[in-house]
Amino acid sequence: MNKAITQGITFMPQPFAAGLDQWSSGDGRPGSDTYENAPNAAFVPADQDFGGALELQKIASVQRLRYMGETPILPGCYLQIRARIKAVAGNLPNVRIAAFAGGAGGVALPGVTVSGPQVTLTTYGEVVEVTAIVGTGQRGGVDMVWGPQAVFGHFGLDLTGPSGGVVRIDDIEIEDVSRFFLRDIIATVDVRDYGAIGDGVTDDHAAFEAADTAAGGREIIVPAGTYLLGQSTTIQSRIRFEGTVAMPDAAILSLTKNFDLPAYIDAFGDSELAFKKAYQALLNNAGHVTLDLAGRKIALRAPIDMQAAVGNRTTYNQRHVIQNGQFSVFPTPAWDTETVTSQATYAPESNDRRLNNVVNVANIPIGSLVESNGVGREVYVTDRNIAAGRLTLSQPLFDAAGTQVYTFRRFKYMLDFSGFADVSRMVISEVDFQCGGNCSAVLLPPQGSANHFRDCFFTRPRDRGITSHGEGDQGMMIDRCQFISNESASLVSDRTSIGFNANANDLKIRDNRVTFFRHFAVMAGSSSLITGNHVFQGDSATNGLRSAGLVLTRTNNRGTITGNYIDNCFIEWGNEHDAAPDFASEFSFSALSVTGNVFLASDMAPWFTFLAVKPHGPGHFLDGLTVTGNTFRAIGTLDRVETVDTSFAGLDYDRVRNITFAENSFHNVDVHAESPLVMEHEAVTASTTWVISPAPRLPFGAWAQTVESLVAEGPLRNAGGTVQHVSPYCEVNQGPGKDQVHVVWPSALRGKVIVRLRIDDAR
Repeated sequence: MNKAITQGITFMPQPFAAGLDQWSSGDGRPGSDTYENAPNAAFVPADQDFGGALELQKIASVQRLRYMGETPILPGCYLQIRARIKAVAGNLPNVRIAAFAGGAGGVALPGVTVSGPQVTLTTYGEVVEVTAIVGTGQRGGVDMVWGPQAVFGHFGLDLTGPSGGVVRIDDIEIEDVSRFFLRDIIATVDVRDYGAIGDGVTDDHAAFEAADTAAGGREIIVPAGTYLLGQSTTIQSRIRFEGTVAMPDAAILSLTKNFDLPAYIDAFGDSELAFKKAYQALLNNAGHVTLDLAGRKIALRAPIDMQAAVGNRTTYNQRHVIQNGQFSVFPTPAWDTETVTSQATYAPESNDRRLNNVVNVANIPIGSLVESNGVGREVYVTDRNIAAGRLTLSQPLFDAAGTQVYTFRRFKYMLDFSGFADVSRMVISEVDFQCGGNCSAVLLPPQGSANHFRDCFFTRPRDRGITSHGEGDQGMMIDRCQFISNESASLVSDRTSIGFNANANDLKIRDNRVTFFRHFAVMAGSSSLITGNHVFQGDSATNGLRSAGLVLTRTNNRGTITGNYIDNCFIEWGNEHDAAPDFASEFSFSALSVTGNVFLASDMAPWFTFLAVKPHGPGHFLDGLTVTGNTFRAIGTLDRVETVDTSFAGLDYDRVRNITFAENSFHNVDVHAESPLVMEHEAVTASTTWVISPAPRLPFGAWAQTVESLVAEGPLRNAGGTVQHVSPYCEVNQGPGKDQVHVVWPSALRGKVIVRLRIDDAR
């Protein structure tokens, strides 16, 4: 920066040859004495050292020389006053740059320094240069700091010390030297000043490190070019990229002062590579907790292997956040599903999560979906042992013992964490996964806990929103996300996509909105909280099929489904992930609470139900189920809201215990199932045995097992009309379906009773 060049400002004084009337022996202000015709001053036109020069004899204690022109003082502009002088005769004086500091109205500024460092002349004929710098700011190297009130100066020099000596003075020069202070004024450091070449070949790592060391809090500038950084580089200062950098995959670029995706996009020039390098830095710098995508879009050409992007880590268990951006894809063959068929043997008695003797096991990718006879939904390959020819599965198979051919389908995910061994406490927040029907969104690591998706969009995944191929979903939280299917135009029966699956326990699935998937969730774990979600899975068909929104595959569920809007889909509770699906000695279907939900269905087949229990083997029973406070409504008519799917087996109704199916609201539902069920029975003809038939209002077609109370409503009369005061006893589990209660009186009676009965076994 030089204002003489950029703004045409004149700082240089007139040469002595222009007349000594321009030079004052006082302070330089108008009216002060000049050296025109002064007896101790003369212009020498041909000095051997200076050419034209002023010859001046010192006759005062402080002999002043001031240029009478007003030199402007500008904020941020620093001037160097330079004078060359030599002694020619007499006493040898001292010399210093000196000035008059002028403020507004021409007044002298009080309390400021008006002279520079003093030099003593020691030899006749020796040319000595004296300098001083003046400016408004207090900076190192500034001799005369005048502050922001300074307007102009009259510059020159002082002769001090012994008088009588004669000196010759070259023309005084004033130069804008603001460039000396550029590092402080602009607060930037250019990597080229520290040896960076930017040719894409020369390793500029050392230059970047040197620039960072010198920056001292200032911003580093990376000009246009391609800068090769051959090893990991940490920048402690803010940095701005006009050019780009190239690095080996294993080398880490840590931008500690402006760690966000835009900085990495500027650095690498490509959003996909920038995200990989930023994620690599996130997991390798303890000072980084959040990778802010800053609202940027990352266009992917292929799935991102998240572990390969980091390279040097297979586990990470510190809280870390990826937030505020969008991923999209270029549709390329890299997103195509890999499909492999292979023969394998399943021997659940030795290991119920292993396939043995797998043909061409090396061809089967980890993370593949497993499909064949006797394989439940959402079973994935968690690991493989090529040498042993075996695969480890995420869940057991319910009916696949022996040898058969399996199909393995490896979906492609935007963010693929399967290469890690364990990733925990990861938060993905406010991220839009724009799958566009080309790919799936996220494949979790095989192990991990407390991973969290919040306020995200999973938009049109081809196959899956979030997949767990191991237990990387332990304690997973999914909050306030939107899952938007790519299959909204398809009939329910044709849909294949799934919002997410989980294998581990303790999930929190809260306040999500989900539309048009085959299933929203397939959950094999227990102890999960599912609250506040809206799951909609209808289609345009009349009397159309409906699929399960929530699929629960753990019999001892220990979960709650509360306050959801379950819209044109249902809850399915089965045990398809049990290698021995017949009941033995384990907990059967138990510990599930379904409360306060809104259930709605339209254009559905009349046999559709909102809650289906589906045993995959005989002997199971209900033991601890609460279905209360729900609203069931059909647009059209439903037979009932609950059922047992007997595709594989039914329930043992003799062992049903601890069931509350009550205080629900039914609209356009023919059968209002309840237990305990309160009903009225009237015998119009006197009889000793009254047959009460609560079916079909008993939930799940269960038996009438317990009578809690029986109260006569009005008088009981014999055949002759006489009131009788007697007590009956009850026989439960009566009739061919064991769904009747016999009330037995000591004599034939007629009348009306209110009975409260249950499907539970009171034993």
